[in-house]
Amino acid sequence: MDSLRVLHSMKIRVFQQHQQHLHHMRRRETASFDPRIMFPSLSPKRSKPTFPRIICGVSSTETREEEKKKGKTKLKVRRGKVQLSVRVDHQVEFGEHVVILGSTKELGSWKKNTPMNWTEAGWVCDLELEGGEIIEYKFVVVRRDKSLLWEHGDNRILKLPEGGHFGVVYQWNKTGEDLNLLPLDSEENTRDKVEDMDENGSASAATHGETESSTLFEQWQGKTVSFMQSNEHRNMETERKWDTSGLEGLALKLVEGDQSARNWWRKLEVVRELLVGSLQSADRLEALIYCAIYLKWIYTGQIPCFEDGGHHRPSRHAEISRLIFQELERLFSRKNASPQELLVIRKIHPCLPSFKAEFTASVPLTRIRDIAHRGDIPHDLKQEIKHTIQNKLHRNAGPEDLVATEAMLAKITKEPGQYGKAFIEQFKIFHCELKDFFNAGSLVEQLELITESLDEKGHLALTLFLDCKVNLDTSGESSGIFELMKTMRSLNALRFIIIKGLESGLRNDASDSAIAMRQKWRLCEIGLEDYSFVLLSRFLNALEALGGAKWLADNVESKNVSSWNDPLGALIIGVNQLGLSSWKPEECAAIGNELLAWQERGFFEREGSEDGKIIWALRLKATLDRAKRLTEEYSEALLQIFPQKVQMLGKALGIARNSVKTYAEAEIRAGVVFQVSKLSTLLLKAARSTLGSQGWDVLVPGAAIGTFIPVESIVPGSLPSTANGPVILLVNKADGDEEVSTAGGNIVGVVLLQELPHLSHLGVRARQEKVIFVTCEDDEKVADIQRLAGKYVRLFS
Repeated sequence: MDSLRVLHSMKIRVFQQHQQHLHHMRRRETASFDPRIMFPSLSPKRSKPTFPRIICGVSSTETREEEKKKGKTKLKVRRGKVQLSVRVDHQVEFGEHVVILGSTKELGSWKKNTPMNWTEAGWVCDLELEGGEIIEYKFVVVRRDKSLLWEHGDNRILKLPEGGHFGVVYQWNKTGEDLNLLPLDSEENTRDKVEDMDENGSASAATHGETESSTLFEQWQGKTVSFMQSNEHRNMETERKWDTSGLEGLALKLVEGDQSARNWWRKLEVVRELLVGSLQSADRLEALIYCAIYLKWIYTGQIPCFEDGGHHRPSRHAEISRLIFQELERLFSRKNASPQELLVIRKIHPCLPSFKAEFTASVPLTRIRDIAHRGDIPHDLKQEIKHTIQNKLHRNAGPEDLVATEAMLAKITKEPGQYGKAFIEQFKIFHCELKDFFNAGSLVEQLELITESLDEKGHLALTLFLDCKVNLDTSGESSGIFELMKTMRSLNALRFIIIKGLESGLRNDASDSAIAMRQKWRLCEIGLEDYSFVLLSRFLNALEALGGAKWLADNVESKNVSSWNDPLGALIIGVNQLGLSSWKPEECAAIGNELLAWQERGFFEREGSEDGKIIWALRLKATLDRAKRLTEEYSEALLQIFPQKVQMLGKALGIARNSVKTYAEAEIRAGVVFQVSKLSTLLLKAARSTLGSQGWDVLVPGAAIGTFIPVESIVPGSLPSTANGPVILLVNKADGDEEVSTAGGNIVGVVLLQELPHLSHLGVRARQEKVIFVTCEDDEKVADIQRLAGKYVRLFS
């Protein structure tokens, strides 16, 4: 029997001489790796982050351009003065208007009122007050008969800063509310920014006319939206079937719970009960896995939610979400939490709704009620909004409501001018509020929500990242490696700061508002990890455009190692992202330290007769192998966690077979680990080329014996009908989306004559099917192994 051995021919004698040195480097104290060394130094000077804007209302009678043409003067902040741009959210009857009365002469000394101007965003005015003063004031409605309707409660009290320009948003009758003074920078943007603030006094997150779709909408796999003229929600329910055969324990409990839980809040309660009952037991990881799978299918519409005849406002969902979040955060902070548990917890967070104060209020999300009763839209459209969105949302909210809202937004904006500008503006505001409730905003929108809770260092890091992102988005696909690296470094710095802020854990006496803000911080760091996937993907594309592995290897031959700086820097950032996600952080730090060391030393070190190039390439390859093993361990953990339980739950809950089949692979390929694996593979290929190795790469290690049969590609029918018994395929080409089993059930090994990412679909499926899989690109070696075609061989890797 011929023997086909897959070896990494690495000049073994030289490699062994350096084993002791490499072992010493790997044992270097890992805690010393600080991701901040890759970033520009942070100045203590505070800079206010700037966001793209969503306009939360304009004048009902004038456009912004018309207002500017009328010569509204720019606000100039004089020394010792405070410019205060005020907005109060309150509806009045026709002929009535809102004014301010207060203790200072600027506010009329309680005798003369200060009028406010009406806009669709609310009542607004600009005040110039003495800096450092303490003022008392109230908002008052002046009725048509000139009588006054004062706010209830004590006088409002505000301690003014010493100077500056600020915006603030008030809610009628909430005289004891906490206020956020939002610093406003430029004079000419003052009125825009006041009108752009939401009810919490923070700036909105996207540009008017460019409202971003939600992350939920992008993932939706449920039923398409049907606009209703009456309550037809119960008629929309399809006949679901459950199969509990073979189920036991937690899986049976979850499926039986789903059977009796028609709507979203009841399904969230099923999750809460399952988690709370298992977090102190040996079933903890199992409970987390089942909950992550279940919530993902609900969030994407694969498990539908329906009305059940009850009346439960979104505040009910928010309260349950807070209880689940608290349990998850406490577990995340435990020292005995396993890497697998931490990995799964991160999958649950994006599927939970927000529990900010406005959503736990007794009657949240009321703007849609006002929209549905407007007098400037047709009756049929009113009915569709009322029955498709408003009533459903306030009785039994579910993810489908956000999808319906986005479909309605697309409908009313399809034909410009068909509906009034004020109506569309209000609907866009509601859309933004609903995205916030479902935690389905874009990364920029999510970051905006934590802005005011950041310290100076955090503000500066956020500003730097947003500036880099805007520049990158502006340049589009033409952006170069420099812009990508700058953005990745700024992302890494910002995420590091947020993670550090979360490390203290959740205090038992934390207020509801603090817990709600912690949820936003958690979602921001998860969102930053997701965006690093995008940046690394674009970096790889840019690197391939330069020539990829061959370009890097050619530069080494010409003694130009500087071309490796950015690829190694990108890999350091990618590995660090895995560590920040709590996946083997000490190992990630050690790999980062080694890569930094080889990056800095270059070709300057020699040992014996070997020149610096070989020494550098050997050290670098050892670390790159280590990085690749890290990604394989991560993917292996996901393959151990999800497939069996996904298959079990999918069968029981009636989930589509393809969704069940690709669940674990989708989790791998959509994560930053996928890009880290691809970059490691590319750099290893360049390092092997530098060392003159045989070009072998092992995707699935092991040993197999079978008939060596050459095929063009892995497709059904590629094997000859005479191919009986175990088969090892010699495959000429693959695009990475194939599955080994489609070519035949008797395939035990594959030799592919091209490079293939380890976490490609083909690579992942081969690992799941336990098929030994290697690639070879060395021309001489390929010619040798092709001579073995038709023979019975042993593949050992």
